[in-house]
Amino acid sequence: MEDFFLGIPTFLIELYNAVFFGYLIKYSINKFNINKILILTLPHCIFEIPAIIIAGAAGFKIPYEIVRHLAGKKEQPLTKEDIKEYLTMALISIILIVIAAWIEANITLKIAKAILNSTKWI
Repeated sequence: MEDFFLGIPTFLIELYNAVFFGYLIKYSINKFNINKILILTLPHCIFEIPAIIIAGAAGFKIPYEIVRHLAGKKEQPLTKEDIKEYLTMALISIILIVIAAWIEANITLKIAKAILNSTKWI
């Protein structure tokens, strides 16, 4: 179905994520200490942000190949190589999101408690 929309849903979802994340950071900076925000977000964001970007790239892959086909730059709309590349990006994205979720659930709070208890950042 996304082929029909040529990546517009992917673009809108990525735009929503970027705007929401920006608003959340702005709100958090006004409400909390910047050091506390960084401690609570950086450990898992190292994996989560690239995962979101890769997922967006994967979402644009198939529509991009179809547009290339319609423009006459490609003989077939999708080749096995295109599908393999799409699935690879999707799998990498899923793996990175799972790693980020695990870090957020198991490591981030331990790091934050250790750092915040050892200094006067509160």
